[in-house]
Amino acid sequence: MIEVKELTKRYGSTAAVQNLTFTVRPGRVTGFLGPNGAGKSTTLRMVLGLHAPTGGTVTVDGRPFADRPRGLRHVGSLLDAHDVHGGRSARAQLAALARSNRIPRTRVDEVLAEVGLAEVAHRRIGGYSLGMKQRLGIASALLGDPPVLLFDEPLNGLDPEGVKWVRELLRRLADEGRTVFVSSHLMSEMEHTADELIVIGRGELIAAESLDTFSARGTRRHVTVRTPEAGRLIDLLTAAEATVTSYGERLEVTGLDAPEIARVALDHRILLHHLSTENASLERAFMELTADSAQYVSADLAAGAPR
Repeated sequence: MIEVKELTKRYGSTAAVQNLTFTVRPGRVTGFLGPNGAGKSTTLRMVLGLHAPTGGTVTVDGRPFADRPRGLRHVGSLLDAHDVHGGRSARAQLAALARSNRIPRTRVDEVLAEVGLAEVAHRRIGGYSLGMKQRLGIASALLGDPPVLLFDEPLNGLDPEGVKWVRELLRRLADEGRTVFVSSHLMSEMEHTADELIVIGRGELIAAESLDTFSARGTRRHVTVRTPEAGRLIDLLTAAEATVTSYGERLEVTGLDAPEIARVALDHRILLHHLSTENASLERAFMELTADSAQYVSADLAAGAPR
């Protein structure tokens, strides 16, 4: 397990992380979410001993990670795909990591094949695309066959096939009983992949719970309607005790279900272009529950435009 207890990191008077407490358990994919500047990368770097906390503790399997001399056998990580020597080949880079962690050389070719880089392993990393560097970073994380894996934005630069491959890889690693901790801004992928979520904002914990629980508590189920006669339909639905939010021809309705709205429109000969029930979504819950924690907000959102 990864156990974080009252973890704090300050840079002068600025608190990047404040009193964080959470646990990441094996056998599941745990997503790590938060707006830009929330403290996710700082937290991951403290897990790996790259930053010293100002206060609190973080352990991996009961010990600080920095205390383990052969770290790649215990924790594999991808924090920055560009943080690698561009003049080396992928095979040379992995071979150096293997030697320093007493990992058999045969493992290098195994992970190169697994991430799809076997045919270009002789090429210098400086000539790799971002997607190829991401694959190399994942290979480095897998090299020691560790029980704990940390990934920071592992899907950056990957094509659709690569995204699908990473999604399936994360699922497989968790199914093997490993601890998988993934930071990402891609809500759609977290919705497909994560079992649990850790959500932070401005360095503080917002939620630590299952994906389904988080998605459900941040938003209400509603019906989306599109009609060129929005004004008439709003009056009729309001009279039927529904709550309607209008965005021009698009309406969001709560208090009546889709068949009831369709019946009202039919009875009054109102044309509908679209009618669908919208269930709870991770993206909507995230936007609502982190709205007060976002440090960088575009002008339209700050003005209250529809999200």
